[in-house]
Amino acid sequence: MDSEALAVEYVLLGLRFDRLVRGFADSYTGDPVLRAQVAVEPPPEPARLAAAARHLRAEVVTADLAESRRRFLAAQLTALECSGRKLAGEKLPFAAEVAACFQVSPAMGDPDEYRRAHRELAALLPGRGSLAERLRAVRGRDVVPAERLSAAVQAVSSALRDRVRARFELPVGETVEYRIVSDQPWSGFNHYLGGFRSKVAVNADVGHRASTLPQLVAHEAYPGHHTEHCRKEAGLVQRDRLVEHTVFLVNTPQCVLAEGLADLGLHAAVGPGWGPWAAEIFADLGIRLDGELAERIDAVLLRLLPVRQDALLMLHGDGADEADVVAHLQRWLLMPEQRARHLVGFMRDPLWRAYTTTYVEGYRLLRRWLDERPASTSSADRYRRLLDEPLVPESVRAELATRV
Repeated sequence: MDSEALAVEYVLLGLRFDRLVRGFADSYTGDPVLRAQVAVEPPPEPARLAAAARHLRAEVVTADLAESRRRFLAAQLTALECSGRKLAGEKLPFAAEVAACFQVSPAMGDPDEYRRAHRELAALLPGRGSLAERLRAVRGRDVVPAERLSAAVQAVSSALRDRVRARFELPVGETVEYRIVSDQPWSGFNHYLGGFRSKVAVNADVGHRASTLPQLVAHEAYPGHHTEHCRKEAGLVQRDRLVEHTVFLVNTPQCVLAEGLADLGLHAAVGPGWGPWAAEIFADLGIRLDGELAERIDAVLLRLLPVRQDALLMLHGDGADEADVVAHLQRWLLMPEQRARHLVGFMRDPLWRAYTTTYVEGYRLLRRWLDERPASTSSADRYRRLLDEPLVPESVRAELATRV
């Protein structure tokens, strides 16, 4: 099978998974004939999809492909085989599922590190009372009123877009349309439409704050998911004719890179000083933000990111009661009970149940990769590679290993 036929078979397989589980193909911008072909096929059987992924991976290993292309397709097909086996009813240990789907090996975090972060927060936060109460009080100061949420999102997006266009470039005519929604298991969601267009939904239910909204917009749009989709469509798809990049599949290794680069978006676009930068934007909207304090608090809270993965492992690996998982999130992330239950709900969603790992491991892996870059490579150049190249966790770890 030639390389073009392999790529088309991979896309068809991804679309068949999407027919089985709506949303499995997060975006598809390729030939509509392939989508139509899958739509009229008999309903797919999970075991057959798993077998097809296994067979196609064997073809990829022996095909005449560039190494980066072979590595990407093999990793994705390993994940698809795992998803097919699970959907067919096969019971897999949670750690094995995560390793196959994401090329990472999650582990519980260190409570001693959480305690050190809590002590640093205690020194930063004003007022009296418990640490959770003091954090809640600080967060309550910069709540974005519901009636100003749309305007705030647009203002932050415009400012970030200007920076991204100057630093990384964007295709001519790219656009993002924002919608305020409710009753969803996530805070924000990017739906890439192709043609350099995205629709980004912002969930009003979670209660947005001026200190966190820049991170959300950077994650979903500039320079996160929207920017990555645009640049890969312009480069890998239109220039290089790599058909496999017309489809983006959840629960695959490419998600680890996508979520990691998106979570590093504010770091890449603005960097140190993002707090005062954001405060100026919100001041024009009549929303107060202590930017310096917000930035310092955020730096400490990032060290508590593994708590989310702890919750995932407790829930699916250890079979812990939901009440214990919620309590763990409340204790270490200082999270209100309602927000903790919302997060656990996301972890229980059949499609997204393992997905929290992509945020934790993606950020951790790519932050190290950006920080440990060669002296001759700028941070912007390193981040640009994430936007443009078909990397997977295994390839990033291989590059890090050569720096040891």
